[in-house]
Amino acid sequence: MTPVNIHATAIVIGTRGLLFTGRSGSGKSMLAFACLAAARRQGAFAALVADDRVIVSRHGGHLVASRPQSIAGLIELRGSGIATMDSVPEAALDLAVQVISLPEDDRLPPEDERFSIPDLGELPLLRLWRGSPDPLAVLGAFAANFHGEMPF
Repeated sequence: MTPVNIHATAIVIGTRGLLFTGRSGSGKSMLAFACLAAARRQGAFAALVADDRVIVSRHGGHLVASRPQSIAGLIELRGSGIATMDSVPEAALDLAVQVISLPEDDRLPPEDERFSIPDLGELPLLRLWRGSPDPLAVLGAFAANFHGEMPF
């Protein structure tokens, strides 16, 4: 299967790969950055995989995120500039996080939502409000729903 280049941000926290999706300017990078910073404050491993351009491929039963070398370790924090972060070249993905803005979006999402990457597969999907004051805590509140314990 041919890898797919998608507009998203991918990070890894502990051993879990997270793919932040949403419209351009929705806050994907900032929420991913906030999760990385919170995980590090808690002493967990946390690293960027890719920001803006994520290459997703299938390896066996897993979807894997990687990055173009030209953007390795770079994340755009809108309004502040491009920051350099610790990064890894790839990570298996466990969860897609769709960044939403309220009040335009549904108050309660459908159960068992999935994020589909054509010709590659699906990931469990969690919606996350872009204004969340502690996005990592929100992800942690739903961690048991996504393949066991998350490291946060």
